[in-house]
Amino acid sequence: MNERLLMIESELDTLFLVSQLLNGTLDLHSKLRGILELLHERSGLHFGMVTLRDVDDDSMSICEIYGENIDRTIRYQPGEGLVGAILDEGSTIVVERIAEEPRFLSRLGVYNPDLPFIGSPIAIEQGEVVGILAAQPVHGNFLGERARFMEMVANLIAQSVNMLRVMERKQNELTTERDMLRQTLVKNYRFENIIGHSEPMLKIFDVIRQVAKWQTTVLIRGESGTGKEVVASAIHFNSACANGPFLKLNCAALPDTLLESELFGHEKGAFSGAIGQRKGRFELADNGTLFLDEVGEISASFQAKLLRVLQEGEFERVGGVRTLKVNVRIIAATNRNLEQDVADDLFREDLYYRLNVMPINMPPLRERIEDIPELAVFLLNRISKQQGGRPLEIKESALRILMQHHWPGNVRELENRLERAAIMSTDGIIDRDVIASTGLEREIGIIRPPMSVKPIDLQDDDLDERERVIAALEQCGWVQAKAARMLDMTPRQIAYRIQTLNINLKQI
Repeated sequence: MNERLLMIESELDTLFLVSQLLNGTLDLHSKLRGILELLHERSGLHFGMVTLRDVDDDSMSICEIYGENIDRTIRYQPGEGLVGAILDEGSTIVVERIAEEPRFLSRLGVYNPDLPFIGSPIAIEQGEVVGILAAQPVHGNFLGERARFMEMVANLIAQSVNMLRVMERKQNELTTERDMLRQTLVKNYRFENIIGHSEPMLKIFDVIRQVAKWQTTVLIRGESGTGKEVVASAIHFNSACANGPFLKLNCAALPDTLLESELFGHEKGAFSGAIGQRKGRFELADNGTLFLDEVGEISASFQAKLLRVLQEGEFERVGGVRTLKVNVRIIAATNRNLEQDVADDLFREDLYYRLNVMPINMPPLRERIEDIPELAVFLLNRISKQQGGRPLEIKESALRILMQHHWPGNVRELENRLERAAIMSTDGIIDRDVIASTGLEREIGIIRPPMSVKPIDLQDDDLDERERVIAALEQCGWVQAKAARMLDMTPRQIAYRIQTLNINLKQI
């Protein structure tokens, strides 16, 4: 009786230690190794083994086993040997003497054939068996109690295995989602997806295709709204570091103190509010790309700090003493005249040459007017998606007005104008009248004289009747009699068409 009580007391102590071990921060293999060691040293259960089920083929492999020089590559198939039988039956099997059990295969060669053997299933949700806990008692006493103890340990292990599987499932989902997002980004930022077939843009494509092959620093220059960030993204996602991070920072948006912390990070207590260590953009972008927008706006004092990182690839966090080294590809952008800033001592000459290794000059929209139709369709599709898929269509008459504007705000202004037109359109069709309602037609006359209208093929089958009448009126300077002759109509017929088609006449 005393022997039984001592055994139960020892098992309770072991269960407490097992639960503490499983609640620790070690990885699963280390936890299982510790449990098998406890079973061996405190509970007289030798050569403890944990096998886990493979989710792909239902076979079982050894996850951990107590002992030296044991073949850990052995796998058990469902129904194979005693371990396979426990997996199939889903219940504990107790063998009083291994030598008398025909199902025992002794593939490991470590168990004493004259001693008992106990194997318990590791079962998780809905009784699904995901593994086996097995061991050999040092004697044949109290095998029923020994089996219940093994089941308790197996149940504790099952909780950790279940948590691990949930975490692995979530990790796999996150990895799959990440890969899908990365594929989408790469697809969205292929060179073919940068809109424009004008001569200036074709030259830009040639340059960025070459630049993407190299790890060199790039300086993208151009007016605000010309698509500098889009080009930076295309370079990164078509380069050798496409699988690395792509981080962005607008240098004009932050004062020096915050800019330094954002780029280099800070240590705990470096300044008021620094309640913990924080990595900066350079550190986070290691083995990737860092896009520094509006780099021409940084102060002279901060330029020296940035120069050191670009030259040496090393820096210290704010408040830190340890030098950190990174491998980051820098793409910078500015709309300033840096040459003039260097001459005026506003921008360091050495930093200018460090950034201006490979310059890319983005043309303003007014220099690639022929790209406007394609850009307009692309931007409207994006606006449509943002508004829940509302169908939007732009007519030739609207495009002709857009192509006469000077576009000081470039592509960003074009998108703004198209979004306003989409709001103004009741049926999703953006024609000349909708564009005129945004005030653009009036602004064209103020900014510069209207460009000569390119002749339109009035016999084009793609033109509906309203567009055909508007095109004829535009080509005739809105003189109805001339437009009527072009359309083989009488003045009365074209006046009727103008009224029934709800065409607003432009006053010349």
